Amino acid sequence: MGKNKLKKFADMATYHCVFQFPWNVLDSGECPMRGKWRSDYFHNDNPLVLELGCGKGEYAVGLGQRFPHKNYIGVDIKGARMWTGAKMVEEQGMPNVAFLRTSIEIIDRMFAPGEVSEIWITFPDPQMRKVNKRLTSTRFLANYRKILTDGGIVHLKTDSPFLYTYTHALVELNGLPVDIDTADLYHSGLADDILEIKTHYEKQWLERGLTIKYIKFHLPQAGELQEPDIEIPHDTYRSYNRGYIEMPQHLQPGDAEAPHD
Repeated sequence: MGKNKLKKFADMATYHCVFQFPWNVLDSGECPMRGKWRSDYFHNDNPLVLELGCGKGEYAVGLGQRFPHKNYIGVDIKGARMWTGAKMVEEQGMPNVAFLRTSIEIIDRMFAPGEVSEIWITFPDPQMRKVNKRLTSTRFLANYRKILTDGGIVHLKTDSPFLYTYTHALVELNGLPVDIDTADLYHSGLADDILEIKTHYEKQWLERGLTIKYIKFHLPQAGELQEPDIEIPHDTYRSYNRGYIEMPQHLQPGDAEAPHD
């Protein structure tokens, strides 16, 4: 492990806004903060919003700056990335933003039923080969139901035509109420101050001429969720390893566009 990473981990251990629980604590039961985030950390009853797979935490911080009357928690397993947003929160003294280092797969151990109002999923790995690892799959949506208020909001912002098409089909199949659904956010006229917050990955995709897709839908508690049975072309502009990004010359005409209905 590089010295820079070690320093970031050391910094994180001192940050008031960062929560990291040893695995033996979580393995033996629930997170000590479960059901207590607003009372014990934020000290208010404001709505709680999560950014899942927050990376550097750009959305959690950006939203926190814009909406001081909501509470935000960025969630990711990689602490070295999260350090960027956490450092900003500490330096600016932002009382409504925190970070939680954990696996999204056990998110229901971290938050109590109905404790969360909204979930943001920003530029996740599309997991084209593994359905049950997609953050908008029925497996994960079932877990989100355990912590969201009834009809709570889920936002997906992605560069991936594959993940956008998959999520669009899943939402349509299950009749989930949709507020916004666009395959080209920045040419749709729908981008506002919130949606124009740009993550590290998003800036890279935009520089390569790719379009950004966005879906905002509600997740009711009732109803059995079903997976869509459709064939979706794989994204061609990057490998399956999220860490590697191919250059623009690998793009073919139309590759950056999501299939339309």
